[in-house]
Amino acid sequence: MIHREAWYREALTEVEVRRLKRDLDDGRITPEEYSRQVSRSGQPTLFDFGEGPVPAHRHVNPDKSVGGWVAETASVAKTATVGKDALVYDDARVEDEAKIGDQARVYGSAEVFGSAQVFGSARIFDIAQVFGEAHVSGDAQVMGEAQVYGNARIFGEARVYGRARVYGEARVYGSAQVYSNAWVSGDARVYGEARVYVWAQVYGEARVYGSAQVYNYARVFGSAQVSGDSVVFGYAYVYGDAKVSGDAYVHGAAWVYGSATVYGNAQVYGNARIYGSARVYDGAWVLENAWVYGEARVYGSAQVYGNAWVSGSARVDYKVSSGEVTE
Repeated sequence: MIHREAWYREALTEVEVRRLKRDLDDGRITPEEYSRQVSRSGQPTLFDFGEGPVPAHRHVNPDKSVGGWVAETASVAKTATVGKDALVYDDARVEDEAKIGDQARVYGSAEVFGSAQVFGSARIFDIAQVFGEAHVSGDAQVMGEAQVYGNARIFGEARVYGRARVYGEARVYGSAQVYSNAWVSGDARVYGEARVYVWAQVYGEARVYGSAQVYNYARVFGSAQVSGDSVVFGYAYVYGDAKVSGDAYVHGAAWVYGSATVYGNAQVYGNARIYGSARVYDGAWVLENAWVYGEARVYGSAQVYGNAWVSGSARVDYKVSSGEVTE
C-alpha cells in the first residue's frame, strides 16, 4: 500500500518546512503553530492511509521532532511519540508516554497508552489495547478485544486476538497465536506455531511451543512444557516440571505433574493422574480414574483404566483395569 499526502492548497517548499523546523527547535514557535503553518494556514492536510485521502496532520513529538501522520479522527497525546514512518488513524488513541515507531500502525478504535511501545511493522487495531510497559514489535498483530499489558512482549509474526490477555513478563513470538479468551501471564512463553485459545491459561514459567495446542479451559503452569504436536484440552492440567510432547493428548480432567512425561502417541484423559517421574509413551492410554506415578513406565499398547494404580518401578505394556501394579 502506497501512502500519499495532498493539500487543498500548494504545499510548503522544503526550504519553508526546514525554516519552520528550525524555528520550532529554537523555541521561536510552538508545536501548535508549527502544525498550523505546515497545514497551510489552517487548511486541512490530506493523507491517504489506504482507503482514500482524509484530513490528517503530522504529530509533533515531545522532543519537537516531526513525527508520523495522524488522522484528524484519531487522538495522540502531546506526551506520546509517533515515529516519522508510523501511522495512527481511524478512531485510534495513543496516550500518555506511549511510543509508536518504525512502520507500526495503530488504527480502528485501538488504544496504546501508559509507557507501551509499538514498533517494527506491528499492527494494533479493532478495539485492542496495549498498555503498561508492554512492547509489540516485528510483524506481530494485536486485534479484536485483546489486551497486552504489564511487561509483556509480542513479536515475530505472533497474533493475539479475540478477548485474549497477555500480561506480566509473558512472551508470545514466532508464529504463535493466543486468542478466544485465553490468558498467558507470569514468565510464560508461547512460541513456534503454538496455539493457546478458548479460555486456556498458560502461566508461571510454562512453555508451549512447536505446533502444540492448549485450549478449552486447560491450564499449563509451573515449569511445565507442552511441545511438538501435542494437545492439551478440556479441563486438563499440566504443571510442575511435567512435559507433554510428540503427538500426545492430555484431556478431560486429567492431570500430569511433578516430573512426569507423556509423549509419543500416548493419551491421558478422564480423571487420570500421572506424576512423580512416571512416563507414559508410545501408544499407551491412561484413562478413567487410573493413576501412574513413582518411576513407573506405561508404554507400547498398554491401557491403564478403571481404578488401577501403576507405581514404583513397574513396567506395563498390557491392560490393567483394577488393583495396583508396583513392579
